[in-house]
Amino acid sequence: MGKAERKKVIIDTDPGIDDAMAIFVALNSPEIEVIGLTTIYGNVYTELATKNALHLLEIAGRTDIPVAEGSHVTILKGTKLRIADFVHGSDGLGNQNFPPPKGKAIDESAATFIVEKAKQFAGEVTVVALGPLTNIALAMELDPEFSKTIGQIIILGGAFSVNGNVNPAAEANIFGDPDAADIVFTSGADILTVGLNVTHQVIFTDADFEKLTQSKGKLAQYLSNILGIYFSYHHDAYGTQGVYLHDPTALLAAVDPSLLTYTEGVIRVQTSGITRGMTVLDNTRKTYGEVTEWSNKPTVKIAVTVDAPAILRIVMERLVNS
Repeated sequence: MGKAERKKVIIDTDPGIDDAMAIFVALNSPEIEVIGLTTIYGNVYTELATKNALHLLEIAGRTDIPVAEGSHVTILKGTKLRIADFVHGSDGLGNQNFPPPKGKAIDESAATFIVEKAKQFAGEVTVVALGPLTNIALAMELDPEFSKTIGQIIILGGAFSVNGNVNPAAEANIFGDPDAADIVFTSGADILTVGLNVTHQVIFTDADFEKLTQSKGKLAQYLSNILGIYFSYHHDAYGTQGVYLHDPTALLAAVDPSLLTYTEGVIRVQTSGITRGMTVLDNTRKTYGEVTEWSNKPTVKIAVTVDAPAILRIVMERLVNS
């Protein structure tokens, strides 16, 4: 793939151990050009997500890539946020207490940055959203044409025909801002969502971790140091001898869409009550007698299967020697 054909990608991220893996994989993927990182709360609060994004770019030697800080609150200005520090550590990066980054975020907000890049490269930019969808919904509020100017939005989010990971109903990123998620899913943009039904099939095992630790690569060694707490969490929560590669799987859907297969339908998000954050899919195969909350809404693509061995092979290839 020639340089001119590389897909322009903005990663909206809440780093996060598997975010770090996804960012490093992206930076080592010749098929795509990362034109910016935007930050959001989720694994950590937004301010720390920004510091971590800057730090990861410094580790990778890519301080030429701008970082734009995102929202500190939900789309409805909610401040009671769910932060997954018990999964990723209080610093989001395995409790390693790295020194603060030297760089700073740009002056633009994440939403403004995303809108401007979508306009500058109309139809060419893919946003890979690895956290709650607040920044994407804000971009849609900022620019009514955003759904047309953005090339594609790949979302790590939802749980389709499987339990969530916050509770039985909801996946973490959608639960983080269900109102924003419902805005995005019904926006009419070209959307592909990669849910837990797919990412739970992609397991980075103890043997993979061992291979990573034996690598002399700088990024591989860095990840070896931060992954311990992530493995411990998965062992305790799921009883697995490995970790789920949520973020790298969603990122690789941008690199090579053929790694997954998809269905299509209308997604609505439950925004209140016991099932808050649940993603409910209408596969559009039935015509209902009544008008429903799904009627006349645009469809999106939903990942249903994944070539897990290929995902793992690509992740290892792009991290082990980097």
